[in-house]
Amino acid sequence: MEDLRRLVAIPSVAFPGHPDEPVLAAAALTEELLRSTGLPHVRQIPVPGSFPAVYAEAPAPPGAPTVLLYAHYDVQPPGDLSLWRTHPFEPTLIDGHLFGRGAADDKSGVISHVTALRAFRGRPPVGVKVIIEGQEEYAGERLEEFVERNPELLRADAIVVADTGNPRVGDPSVTTSLRGMGGFTIEVRTLKEAVHSGQFGGPAPDALAALIRMLAALHDDNGDLRVPGLPRGAFLGTGPTEDEFRASAGVLDGVSLTGSGSIADRLWASYAITVTGLDVPTVSGAVNAVQPVARARVTVRVPPPATPSPPWTP
Repeated sequence: MEDLRRLVAIPSVAFPGHPDEPVLAAAALTEELLRSTGLPHVRQIPVPGSFPAVYAEAPAPPGAPTVLLYAHYDVQPPGDLSLWRTHPFEPTLIDGHLFGRGAADDKSGVISHVTALRAFRGRPPVGVKVIIEGQEEYAGERLEEFVERNPELLRADAIVVADTGNPRVGDPSVTTSLRGMGGFTIEVRTLKEAVHSGQFGGPAPDALAALIRMLAALHDDNGDLRVPGLPRGAFLGTGPTEDEFRASAGVLDGVSLTGSGSIADRLWASYAITVTGLDVPTVSGAVNAVQPVARARVTVRVPPPATPSPPWTP
């Protein structure tokens, strides 16, 4: 718990515009923690265009496979601090839960690997490789490029990614796949500059109103996608009940869930489109003007193929 507190207290935001020093400090602490496991080889490795990855390894005993362990030490920006109940980088224990930015995603993943490796006192029963990266939240493709250039460094018989979760405390789970993601920015321009809504409102094309209509057209009235080529999927296993999902997501009383099909269908087997940001005037800074430009950031969650891939054989 103390190691997790130390790691969460570092504001390791690897997004542009944030200082590099805390991210490098988190890399240094991650290296220190991996050295404490007794693994014989631990070092930081430069990743071009990104922050260093922390790498560790122990050779496999004769006849044993090699397992690659993955996590990341960077975190999302904290956003509006006024919306936090506790300070994001002052880890706070409440009712057995540690609150802080990255306490779950993904510094707990780092600590999970470290704790498991410590249990073997540097002599695990299999070969171990560990890669803990420093810019997953912003630019994970940097590590992808690194892996393509260094396949032997990370070659393994199995990979354990400590960057998921379990449905509830005490319910061990293994996540075998997640939906992928694509993202894009939509920009609408209609006027050379903003114009007075009293003089020009009505016939003057409003960029914000046009963008709102575009975004609203992505879903039908039930919340299902209307985009051609993005069908609903069916999940073959079980998933959370509606009550469990509402409680987990913090859905307010009287607010309906969106879409059709089971919760599992919508969570794990179907596409999902989310508007994650808008560049428009704020309510507090609004003026009586027809807007000339508006932008939105839209992400699409992409489910695995409906037809499973053939089993992998080493």
